[in-house]
Amino acid sequence: MQAIHTHQNKGSNRTTNSKLIHRSKDDSKLETLASRTWKRANRTSTRDLGMHQLKDGSQNWLDSEKEPWKLGQQRLLTESAKHDSKKGNREKKPHQTHNYKAGAMNVLTRVSGLMTNAPFMLNVDCDMVVNNPEIVLHALSILMDSKSGKEVAFVQCFQQFYDGIKDDPFGNQRVSAFEYVIRGMAGLQGPHYSGTNTLHRRNVIYGLYPDEIEIGRKGKLREKKLLTQQFGSSKEFIKSADHALDWKTNFHNETIPSDCIEAAVEVAGCEYECGTWWGEKIGWIYGSIVEDVPTGLNIHRRGWRSECCTPNPIAFTGCAPRGLPSSMVQKKRWATGLTETFFGKHSPIMGIIFGKIQLREGLSYFGVVDWGLRGVFNVCYALLPAYCIVTDTTIFPKGPGLWIPIALFVIYSVHTLLEYLKIGLSIRNWWNNQRMTIITTTSAWFLGFLIDMLKLAGVYDPVFEITDKEPSSSDADGNEADAGRFTFDESLVFVIGSTILLVQLGAMLIRLLRLEASHSGNGCGIGEFISSTYVVVCYFPYLKGLFGSGKYGIPLSTTCKSAILAFIFVHLCRK
Repeated sequence: MQAIHTHQNKGSNRTTNSKLIHRSKDDSKLETLASRTWKRANRTSTRDLGMHQLKDGSQNWLDSEKEPWKLGQQRLLTESAKHDSKKGNREKKPHQTHNYKAGAMNVLTRVSGLMTNAPFMLNVDCDMVVNNPEIVLHALSILMDSKSGKEVAFVQCFQQFYDGIKDDPFGNQRVSAFEYVIRGMAGLQGPHYSGTNTLHRRNVIYGLYPDEIEIGRKGKLREKKLLTQQFGSSKEFIKSADHALDWKTNFHNETIPSDCIEAAVEVAGCEYECGTWWGEKIGWIYGSIVEDVPTGLNIHRRGWRSECCTPNPIAFTGCAPRGLPSSMVQKKRWATGLTETFFGKHSPIMGIIFGKIQLREGLSYFGVVDWGLRGVFNVCYALLPAYCIVTDTTIFPKGPGLWIPIALFVIYSVHTLLEYLKIGLSIRNWWNNQRMTIITTTSAWFLGFLIDMLKLAGVYDPVFEITDKEPSSSDADGNEADAGRFTFDESLVFVIGSTILLVQLGAMLIRLLRLEASHSGNGCGIGEFISSTYVVVCYFPYLKGLFGSGKYGIPLSTTCKSAILAFIFVHLCRK
């Protein structure tokens, strides 16, 4: 197998296990190829690519002493792309959008199609490392299964983290979500594409449909104009794509990758995709700042299935955001991109009606793409008890009827707690995730929704914000000094959360001082006060931040903005 390259995590000395890759000798032609093509294709430094691994003839990526399995002449390409605005290795022009990570992945796909045209592609982000040296064998055993393998477009491995903070204080490790939601989707049409730790079929990325496996695309891929419209003007790449779509491999058996330099430079150009199907119908899908869910939807709507792969030991591990600001940036970006997907042409609704996405699969996708909408409703739910307290109105029944919502809340809480305990997580982990669900949905997800609405209105164009994933730092005793402590900055996402907290505190103060507006009939009861108290408990780290200092305190400017917004809300409620 060939064309395997590694990345170093930013600010870290961790790299992929060296036993996985046998490097060949330096080759001047291949160094030229690396600097002229892959430097453009991937937004990481050329020294990290290890492109001198590319060598004519096959080589085994596994431990040479064991050699449990080989693909013979078949070549496997492992590729990874991670957007980094601080580096500019991929060709860009001011008037031409580079489409973030999706654009980088498409460039890598075209360049690799010229160099190896491997039938499978392993997508691993630069902040993930290989933990199981036999993961490719596990994934290929699914994709190459004689009975149902050709129905599977990609194999998805879980995202797990080697540096996760104990009890997940920021709710970003998503262990429960992968264990229950992703496994649940595996019983339908398959899990959604998570953007990393995935083994893809190349011909599926090129737009192949499942019903074209047997009949092929002979009638569709022989007109030159259509080929150019689909894949671009490069004759060499069109020829390699034609071979891949017809399930032919080893297209370059007689050609070493260094002979493809000029063609690779051409297909890596930022204007190569203009007027083609790249990003629309083939490759990684554009139109959103998140590329994974739209791409997975585009694959599933063609009728393909996907599968989970959960080997022991786990396949990949990575680093998670280690602070509240970085976690909020990541979740806000996800919410913005997923809201774009919800209202775009690659929505699950469109896939169910006009595509081949199964109904239950489409419904499970809604649990992913509705993050922004859920933020809107959760903000309303969070503010509703405070509104009722200020206006002396009620939303809960009084008397014995109040036990109905209380019973529902208790049942839900016990059910989710048992889910966490069943997979070996602690009660503290459960509470941290419950708390962060309230904080995240009412701040980061809600802000992501607002940003996307401004984009749809043509007022604002969101940018790709990088998630800072610095390695853990320990003191002299080996203990992480700031692990799990909440830090704040002047980001708008903290203004929203602080406003919700101040509104609850103001409403509770009004209730205690009996300053609420008087109304005849049923007034505010204990149910509304309990609900408002629960929101304050969830936002307790923010409450501590109001009295904290330095990075552990909410900035004064953020507090002032939140106080003004909270005052306006209470004033409008009392009018």
